[in-house]
Parts: sequence; C-alpha cells; structure tokens
Amino acid sequence: MRNTTKTVTTVLAAGALALGVAACGAPGSSDDKNGALVVAASPVPHAEILNYVKDHLADKAGLKLEVKEFTDYNTPNLSTQDGSVGANYFQNQPFLDDFNKKKGTDIVPVVTVHLEPLGLYSHKVKKADELKKGATVAVPSDTVNEARALKLLDANDVIKLKSGVGNEATPKDITANPKGLKFKELEAAQLPRSLDDVDAAVVNGNYAIEAHLKPAKDAIILESPKNNPYANFLAVKKGNEDDPRVKKLAKLLTSPQVMKFIKDQYQGSVLPSF
Repeated sequence: MRNTTKTVTTVLAAGALALGVAACGAPGSSDDKNGALVVAASPVPHAEILNYVKDHLADKAGLKLEVKEFTDYNTPNLSTQDGSVGANYFQNQPFLDDFNKKKGTDIVPVVTVHLEPLGLYSHKVKKADELKKGATVAVPSDTVNEARALKLLDANDVIKLKSGVGNEATPKDITANPKGLKFKELEAAQLPRSLDDVDAAVVNGNYAIEAHLKPAKDAIILESPKNNPYANFLAVKKGNEDDPRVKKLAKLLTSPQVMKFIKDQYQGSVLPSF
C-alpha cells in the first residue's frame, strides 16, 4: 500500500512538473522567445492590420506571428498578464490606465499605431440637433469609453459636462442637457446592434467598422484626431518590452507599408498615429 501510494505521488508530481514546464515554454507564450509571437487583438481593424503584417512583412523580418481575435475589452489584457499571449493590440492609454488600476495588472504600451475616431451614429436622424426631446442615446458601459462618449457630446454642444471632469465622467457629471437626453449604458460591442432600438449611439471605431459603418461618412458627429489621447497601441506585460519579437513587430507596425495599408483600407475611418 505504501509503495503504491509513493508511486502514485511520484507520477502526479512528475506530471505537475511537466505541465509547469509546458506552461512556461508554451509556443507563443511570453516566455517562449523562440516561438511565434501570439498577439491578442480586436477583429477590426487591429487583427486586419496584424494579418497584413503577418502575410506581407513578417517572414522577411524573421518574425513568426500568430493573431488571436477577441471581441471584448477585458480578455486581451488578462491573457497578456498571465502569459497566454505575448502581446495585445486593441486599446488606448486612458483605458489601459483604468484597467491596470482596477485589475492590478501591469500592462505597458510599446508603440502607438492608429486612432479610431469615436462617433455618434443614428438610424433616425441625420444631425445631432435633430434629436428629439427625451431621446435615448446609448453609450459604452466601461468607465473610460463612457467618459469619452460624453466628452464627444460635450465638445459638440449636445450636452455640457462639469468643468475639469476626467476619464471617469458619467451622466451624473452633466451640468446642461437642453434636450433632456436619456443615456443607456451598453457593452461597447453591442452598440452598433442597438441603433434600431435607440435614437442614437456613440460607437467605438473598431465596432463601427466591424458593423459595416463608415465613421468618416456615416457618423453624425466624429471625434477629432487633433491632440487625441485615444490612439491605439501594441502592449505587453511589463518586462517584455525588449522581447526581440515584440521589437520586430513594433517596427513593422510603424512602417511605411502599414501606413499605406491603413490609409488605403480604411479611407479615413482609421488614422495612422505614427
């Protein structure tokens, strides 16, 4: 009985050790510097830009690249933090600052690539001043993007926010609301689908493009790129900035070829930020 127990214990210990080694050196993980670099990304435009790099530039640069798509704004950072992926590309600095603070993560930016202007869209009106009294406007439910949406409306005189309000602004910070607008908080990915149910919605650029909206053409209000803090970047867990694969990808993402691809592919709906 004792020998059997000892044998089972030894086998389990060996198995656990093997799993630990496999996890530490799993292909594409942040620990495996010789494998492919796995990058978590939103499908549009981030994954499209990464796949352009993968298909046209990576081989020549000696970079093995794998693109893993996510449709939410939480999993990419969590997967980067735990080493399931080596990097991510989907977010801006205010969002990352808020995420790191709330989740206790230490994700850091590597290189800024592009801006997706936030826009107000509607299936019911063609101009913001055509919104009726008491109209319902859907906004992103996450802290930073909700504040960004409200600041867009403030900048275009739809509402007025309390002076000095930052990236945690909510409808409670509205000091003037001439039309008595009602705000409906929804997960960012759901906003394009809400357009038939609300009077207007403030939609993140990536989800707008994915829903076949053209921000430069279809938005009734569009965020200005001038001095805009919401440009999107490649990010990694702190300490992995010097990973040779990450450095190669950073260089490729800010190359003239990628700039041309972004301009040609998105026609002003996505703007290069380098």
